[in-house]
Amino acid sequence: MEALSPMASPDEIHVEGDFDSPTSRQIVSSLPFSATCIRIARDSYPNLRSISSSANIPDDAGSSKTVEGDFGYVLEDVPHFTDYLPDLPAFINPLRNHPAYKTVKQYWVNEEDSVPLQVVSQKDTSRGVHFRRAGPRQKVYFESDEVLPCIVTCGGLCPGLNTVIRELVCGLNHMYNVTHVLGIEAGYKGFYSKNTVELTPKSVNDIHKRGGTVIGTSRGGHDTVKIVDNIEDRGINQVFIIGGDGTQKGASDIYKEIRRRGLKVAVVGIPKTIDNDIAVIDKSFGFDSAVTEAQRAINAAHVEAESMENGIGLVKLMGRYSGFIAMYATLASRDVDCCLIPESPFYLEGKGGLFEFMEKRLK
Repeated sequence: MEALSPMASPDEIHVEGDFDSPTSRQIVSSLPFSATCIRIARDSYPNLRSISSSANIPDDAGSSKTVEGDFGYVLEDVPHFTDYLPDLPAFINPLRNHPAYKTVKQYWVNEEDSVPLQVVSQKDTSRGVHFRRAGPRQKVYFESDEVLPCIVTCGGLCPGLNTVIRELVCGLNHMYNVTHVLGIEAGYKGFYSKNTVELTPKSVNDIHKRGGTVIGTSRGGHDTVKIVDNIEDRGINQVFIIGGDGTQKGASDIYKEIRRRGLKVAVVGIPKTIDNDIAVIDKSFGFDSAVTEAQRAINAAHVEAESMENGIGLVKLMGRYSGFIAMYATLASRDVDCCLIPESPFYLEGKGGLFEFMEKRLK
């Protein structure tokens, strides 16, 4: 989780798109080392995008820049600090003096490093869409003693929320010498109702062993102007927003208002989805717990079905428009005869349909 440390990138997150569309679900996946932003798009992700930490974006906050290189290389960038604060000074990353990292030469990530969307390609195909590689840069845009970060959780609960909060606080403190971290209580409305709690490594030491979120959460309550007013009044300059689609849309609005005011405030969106429906990354937090819990439902249905003549157990799992939980739970269980997922079209009646398969299985 150390990649959730905020000081190794000047990037701010800007998201475009319809967050509620079932065919184009867009979530910010922002590890603040490189502020990687991923768009979840149609089917095989033909519109997947990534961002850069060194883009030259036009003044319009809603604009983006597609960088095309030789051999069909495509990298789409989003804005960051230096687009509207061009004279912002950079500083040596505190990790360069950290005993655990300074001796590892391969630890630093080059600004030009990228990760391809398609790992396997043919010799005559283009290089396709790439993503800015996450990881620590040697220069940062904040000094440790000036940093005042805050963390807010919004929307429904998800396994691992307290773990993310804990690692943010401990990473900021142990790796970047940041001594004050604010927890915004009860979601977005906590900004302007001034509900905050001081988060320290000691206070968050054991929270990963508990469910829920120690700083509370809520749905709605988003008032962009009031939130940014509060951020400015308190001197907060790093905002970590943990939430799902609607929450990240709110994070985008907060960024736009911050940019409009010309504030040196980094906005980092951390996607909260147990569905694992974010491309390129290994998995989203909470996914493993969801798969583990799904085993209980599958096992119960399996016992029930085996105990009855012509018994059929039907288990519906979460996942919205993706089948990762269903697929991984099926593979882990080994008791499932048929797994239906949105990514793989199926039909019920006729030759080769689901009903024919079930009839043969019951014989």
